[in-house]
Amino acid sequence: MAPKRDKQKTQATADTAEPSSSSSSRPEPERRSLRKRFKHQLEELGEAAEEINIKLRKKDNGHFKSVAPGTPFDDIDLSESTFFAHHEHHPRHHAKSRSWKDWIFGRKFFFPAGILIGVLGALLVFKDMSDLPGDLTEIWAGLPSSFDPRDLLSNLTLVEGARRALESRDFTVGEQLVGAYGLGKHHPVVLIPGIVSTGLESWSTDGVARGFFRKRLWGTSTMIRAVVTNKERWLQALSIDPETGLDPPGFKVRAAQGLDAASEFIQGYWIWQKIVENLATLGYDTNSMDMAAYDWRLAYYNLEIRDAYFSRLKSRIELMRKQNKQKVVLCSHSMGGTMVLYFLKWVESDPDENGFGGGGGAQWVEDNIEAWANVAGSLLGVSKAMTAFLSGEMRDTVELVSTDLVVFKLMPSKHPAGSWVLEKFFSRRERAKLFRRWPGASSMWIKGGNRIWGDHESAPDDPDNATDTHGRFLSFRHENVSADESGLTHHTVSPNLTMDDASGYVLTHTPPNFQRMIESNYSYGFELDDEKLKANDRDHRKWTNPLEVRLPEAPSLKIYCLYGHGKETERSYWYMQGEYEQDDSRSDAGDEEAYCDATDSTQECDNLTTSRTPLDFPLARKQWIDAAVNVKGSIPEVRSGVKFGDGDGTIPVVSLGAMCVRGWKGKTRWNPAGIKVVTQEYKHTPEGMDLRGGALTADHVDILGSSPLNAAILKVAAGRGDLVEEKIESGILEYASKMTWD
Repeated sequence: MAPKRDKQKTQATADTAEPSSSSSSRPEPERRSLRKRFKHQLEELGEAAEEINIKLRKKDNGHFKSVAPGTPFDDIDLSESTFFAHHEHHPRHHAKSRSWKDWIFGRKFFFPAGILIGVLGALLVFKDMSDLPGDLTEIWAGLPSSFDPRDLLSNLTLVEGARRALESRDFTVGEQLVGAYGLGKHHPVVLIPGIVSTGLESWSTDGVARGFFRKRLWGTSTMIRAVVTNKERWLQALSIDPETGLDPPGFKVRAAQGLDAASEFIQGYWIWQKIVENLATLGYDTNSMDMAAYDWRLAYYNLEIRDAYFSRLKSRIELMRKQNKQKVVLCSHSMGGTMVLYFLKWVESDPDENGFGGGGGAQWVEDNIEAWANVAGSLLGVSKAMTAFLSGEMRDTVELVSTDLVVFKLMPSKHPAGSWVLEKFFSRRERAKLFRRWPGASSMWIKGGNRIWGDHESAPDDPDNATDTHGRFLSFRHENVSADESGLTHHTVSPNLTMDDASGYVLTHTPPNFQRMIESNYSYGFELDDEKLKANDRDHRKWTNPLEVRLPEAPSLKIYCLYGHGKETERSYWYMQGEYEQDDSRSDAGDEEAYCDATDSTQECDNLTTSRTPLDFPLARKQWIDAAVNVKGSIPEVRSGVKFGDGDGTIPVVSLGAMCVRGWKGKTRWNPAGIKVVTQEYKHTPEGMDLRGGALTADHVDILGSSPLNAAILKVAAGRGDLVEEKIESGILEYASKMTWD
C-alpha cells in the first residue's frame, strides 16, 4: 500500500505544483475547482482511500488548509471554497450600511405603507360608508367598530409571532401534567369527530373520477382543485341520494380512516392535532388511541347499513379494552356527541328482538366504557341548522377557509368576505340543496320545542330587560316595510314562529324526500312518560334525542360536559319571504321520464334538476335572512337579521349545557342509573395575536386546542377524572330552571 500511495502522492504533487522557470513555455494547466480536484484524487485512490483521515487547520490569513500527512490531500489550500471562508472575510459582511434612502425604497417600508395609503384613500373616497357598493357595505359592517389603520400596521409585525406562540404550545399541556401529577397512559381513548371534520375520499373508478381516486373531495387542497375544475360534479359526489339515502349513481365516497382522518382539515388548520399530541406525551400511541372517523353525510341508521360503523366501533372498543386491560374513554366533539348517544342505545339493542342493534345488552356499557368526554356537544340542536335547511344560510357562520376558497365550515366567522365569496360561488339555493342532501346533518335539528327554547312571550335565555325575545325564533318582516325599528310592529311583522312552529314551517318548505328522510330517521320531541321512554329503547329514530331516550344502566360511567361560552352565537332570526318558485328537487313521480340519469353522459344532466310537466305549479318559495334588520340598542342584539345569544360561536349554551346541568343531573327519567355528570365551562378569552385564539379560546372548533380543555381530557384518560371539577360560569343554571321539565 505504501509504495502505491507514494506514487500517487508524487503524481498529485506534479499535478498541483507551480510551474518552474524552465517550463514557463509550457501551457499553464487548467485550474480545477476544489470539488473536481477531490473527485480526481478519490478516483485514483479507489478502495485504498477508505481509511484516510483528513483534518482542517486555520492559516494566519483566516483561510483553511487540509492536513493529511502521507496522502495526496495534505496541505491543500481551501480558500477557494466560500464554505470555509471566515465570516469576517465574507463579502456579505463587507456590505456598506444601508442609508435611509435604501430603507424607504425597500419592501419592508413599501408593503405596510401601501396598505395604509389604500385604507386612507378608501376613507377619503367613501366618507359615508353607505356609499359603498352593497356587497362591500356588508363587509365593512363586519369590521370592528373601533377599527384604526394604525392597528393594521402594528399587527403586520405580530402575525409571525402569533404563529410561533401557537406552535410553542404543542405538547406543553401533557408535559405540565406529567410533571405536576405524574400522569401517564391509562384508559385507551377513542376520538369521535363532529360534522365536516372527517375527510372524505373518492373511491369511484369511473374514467372521469380516476384522477381523484383515494384523494379527498372534502378536506386538503385536493378538494379545492376538485371544486374549481368541476363544481357540478363535486356537488353531485358530495350529495347523498335523496331517495336511497346512500351514494348517488356513479359516485362512491368514503370517510378517511385513522388519526389523520380528522387531525387537520387542510394543511396547517388543525382540528384534533393538539389533543393527539398531548395524549402522546402521556404515552399514547395507535395501540391505545384511535379516531372513529365516519361519513358525516349519512343518516346514522345508514352508517351502520352501508359502513357497519357502529359494529366496527363496538369491536374496536372491545379490542382496545382487551389489549390495554382498561375500560375505554370516548371523547367526542360537536355532532360526535349525538353520535355517541346513538351508539350507547344501539349497542344495547337486541337485533333479533328489535331488528336493529349491536346486541351488547344492558351490561355492555358498564363493562366497556369508563367515561364519555362530551366536548361542545350539539345535544339539543343548533339554531343555524334550521336556517341552513330552510334557505341555505348561516349568517356570519358559513365561512371559507384556505385563502377564501370553496370550503364550507360549520363554525363562527368574523369575516363577512368569506360569506360574500361563498354566496357568489354557491348560491343560497345550491347551499340549501346540499345541506338537505346531508341526512347526517339533520341530527342537529332543534330538539325539545317550546319547553326548552321559549314561546312568544319569553325564552329561558332572554337577557335581563329584554326588548325582544328569542322565543320568537323566526320573525318575518312584510315586503315593502321599512327595516327601521319604527316600522317593525305587530302589524308589519308576521308570522312570528316559536320553535314548535318553526320546525313544522321548515319541513313544509323543504322537498318531500327530505321530509321522508326526517320522518324515518329522527325525532325532536320531549318525552315525559317513563313507559314510552323505555319503549324508545327499541326505536332508532329516537336515539339522537336525549329528551326521548334514557342513558344506559351503567352507574360507574362518568360523563364530562366540556364546552365554551361567552362568544356571541346565532340564536334566532329575522326573515323575508319572496315569490314562489319551482322546487328543483327530484320529482316524486315513478315515471322514469321524471328525471334524467347522471351516469348517462349523453343526457347532459346532473340529477339535481327535474324535468317539469305542463301545468306544474311552483310550490317552493324564496326565503332569506333579512340582513336589512339592524336594531340598535335592542336586547338581545339584532345585527344583519340575526338575534345573538350566549354560546361558543356555533351552538347556543342552551343546547350545550341544559341536559348536563338539569336533564341528566342526578337520577332523572333520562338518567335512571344516576350516572355522574360533571360540567366544566370555559369562558371565551381569545389572545389577539393568535390566529386560532390561543390557550384560552372557547370557540366551537378552536377549543380543541385550548389548554384547559386538553388538560381535562388528559386527566380523564389518565384515570384522574377526579381532578376535573365542576365549573359553571354562564347563566345555564338559571336558563335550565326556566325550562319546562315536567
